[in-house]
Amino acid sequence: MISKLKMPQPSVNIGMVGHVDHGKSTLTLALTGTKTDTHSEEIKRGISIKLGYADTPIYRCYDPSGNVHYTRENGENCELERVISIVDAPGHETLMATMLSGSALMNGALLVIAANEHCPQPQTREHLTALEIMGIKNIIIVQNKIDLVTKERAIESYREIKNFVKGSIAENAPIIPVSAYHSTNIDALFEAIEKYIPSPEFNEKDDPIMYIARSFDINRPGTPVGELKGGVIGGSLTQGEFAVGDEIEIVPGIQTTKGNKTVWNNVTTEIVSLMAGKYSYDRIRPGGLAAVGTKLDPFLTKGDAFTGRIAGRVGKVPPVAFSMRLESHLLKRVVGSDQELNVEPIKPKETLMFTVATASTVGVVNSMKGGEIDVSLKYPVAAFNGMRVAIGRRVLNRWRLIGYGIIQSLE
Repeated sequence: MISKLKMPQPSVNIGMVGHVDHGKSTLTLALTGTKTDTHSEEIKRGISIKLGYADTPIYRCYDPSGNVHYTRENGENCELERVISIVDAPGHETLMATMLSGSALMNGALLVIAANEHCPQPQTREHLTALEIMGIKNIIIVQNKIDLVTKERAIESYREIKNFVKGSIAENAPIIPVSAYHSTNIDALFEAIEKYIPSPEFNEKDDPIMYIARSFDINRPGTPVGELKGGVIGGSLTQGEFAVGDEIEIVPGIQTTKGNKTVWNNVTTEIVSLMAGKYSYDRIRPGGLAAVGTKLDPFLTKGDAFTGRIAGRVGKVPPVAFSMRLESHLLKRVVGSDQELNVEPIKPKETLMFTVATASTVGVVNSMKGGEIDVSLKYPVAAFNGMRVAIGRRVLNRWRLIGYGIIQSLE
């Protein structure tokens, strides 16, 4: 049972995406009260490097006249609608793989576009393409930094945005003007979230599948051996439930060497704790990003070492693939670059980057037939047939998004 002081678990994951320095982390702070740039290098550089996440309740409140407004603050004549989880993805071009891996956890997205810059900026275009590729349809456009521009520039920015999204998955997305820095019009954004980004349906009987986006060692240096806590994996369930005491299996697992051969061994462990936000639970379900405490040696999970893996019930996890066959779908132009570059056909022996759920790996194209490509992977991934895979190519010394593939078979 959930006490009066404990919030329900979040029921939806909402991505915060857009070009670098357009205010995504500031908007996350305005929506949730939580600063997600907590990694030391993020603080130093002033940008998001890792996936950040923060939860917040949304209350429907009534004033004396019966008018409705939405807020994260509970008060008189307020009802809890639900709890949401914000996934703050990095916007910098060199961190596109991190954004793509985060999109695997998203049920909807806020596309942040600064009104004081011309639209689209390179990563604005790239992130919208990524949302389209990964099949994320529930999108709200946030026209941020409205406090820094004149009325005329705000209108011009609105027109730029409408022209940019014409013909895309976000063509009919609402555009909400805000000042994240001053927390202006945040109530209107909460209202749009309630209207346009519903919580996904959930079936507790499905086999649980969790995409791992982070992993940690939570012990302080010098902790006595007898007081050490097991490693923690962080991510989101896409189906089913986890409960304290469950035996789970993590794939691909751990890389070891036997003789001259490299092998990957799946890892099994027991769940000892479950956290979502700042609350602990006996059981978690899809929605929100959860921290799963285990009996694993914390050395194995430190420094995000398990990022990209999948956790599930023992024997109910997806297969580990060292190669895969993809039905490829290429874009007409390379996105994320200031230059207008056409996407050239994929060539045999070419090295590409593949983002599969929260995992990113490189692979070599072995053969091609029509739109199908066979690739050998440098590092294996756990995946299902039918999953969408983002495809990147090295262009102008950066990995650029050039299309996606649908997994046809795994080996």
